[in-house]
Amino acid sequence: MQDAKKIEHMVGQRIMAGFQGTELNADLRFLIDTLRVGGIILFSRNITGRGQLKNLCKSAAQYAKSCNLPPLFIAVDQEGGTVARLKAPDFTECKGAPFIKTIEDALAFTRAVASDLNDVGINMNMAPVMDVFPEGFDSVMSTRVFSTDPRRVARIGSAIINDFQRAGITAVAKHFPGIGRTTLDSHLDRPDLDTSLENLEAFDLIPFSAAVTAGVSGIMLSHIRYTGIDPVWPASLSPEIACQLLRNKMGYKGVVFSDDLEMGAIRNHYGTAAIAEQLLAAEVDIALVCKTKETIEEIFASMCRQIHDKMALQKLAVRSSQRINALKSKLMAS
Repeated sequence: MQDAKKIEHMVGQRIMAGFQGTELNADLRFLIDTLRVGGIILFSRNITGRGQLKNLCKSAAQYAKSCNLPPLFIAVDQEGGTVARLKAPDFTECKGAPFIKTIEDALAFTRAVASDLNDVGINMNMAPVMDVFPEGFDSVMSTRVFSTDPRRVARIGSAIINDFQRAGITAVAKHFPGIGRTTLDSHLDRPDLDTSLENLEAFDLIPFSAAVTAGVSGIMLSHIRYTGIDPVWPASLSPEIACQLLRNKMGYKGVVFSDDLEMGAIRNHYGTAAIAEQLLAAEVDIALVCKTKETIEEIFASMCRQIHDKMALQKLAVRSSQRINALKSKLMAS
């Protein structure tokens, strides 16, 4: 059994936290020096301008280093269009996915975004969206998807992944195994999708398979419950989807992220202990908690207890730590 300090370090590195404020304040210091979080995620509330953001990222990264921690993942959702945290006039304003029609469009988008991210010190983009929906379907993702053709999504998304990662920006493809065929927003509550694995493979999984082939560094799980595969747990908490489908069947070796665990799809249905246990059992490498300090602390403490008490979860936790460390080593080398 590993000692408590090692477990706390291992768990902290598995949390990507949101926070309030626009500078290295007491709350952000607490996340880094006490919880030892492996990453932070930035929202519009954290950004007032280019100079301020550059200072925030530099201060956070240097503080993590001063605490003898591995390099900090500093992430943002910069999809363009309706989901863009870095806004004009300080940053390049890019059109959203529906306006990216060609590989040339995709490369112009990634180069503009990567230039902004590199300049301010952000090393991870929670993009591209690899979801797809049928023509004419009233999808919750209608304004954020490249195309209704899964093969076109695969081509454009793969080009974006490759270009971001060549530029030193970690790409995170989302939302596995696909939320295009849902209408309920998982920010509000948990959608169910009654579909078979065969139907997913014939449509939704085509872009994600291409992302795996392209060597995407991160894949984010959705909060959808795919009742034909796992009638109990949403993808973000499901060993059937995260382990059996994504890792074992599709051969993905990289880092797996949950979507924000404070969204209604999770918060309205599951307690902290169940969330922590399922994250560990499903080998979800990084838990995304985007807003509330108290929730971050609760999930951290519960994951520590689960690993301490259950040897099987401890072995899985070591594997997750190895994947996270490998990605951070790649960041350091880029």
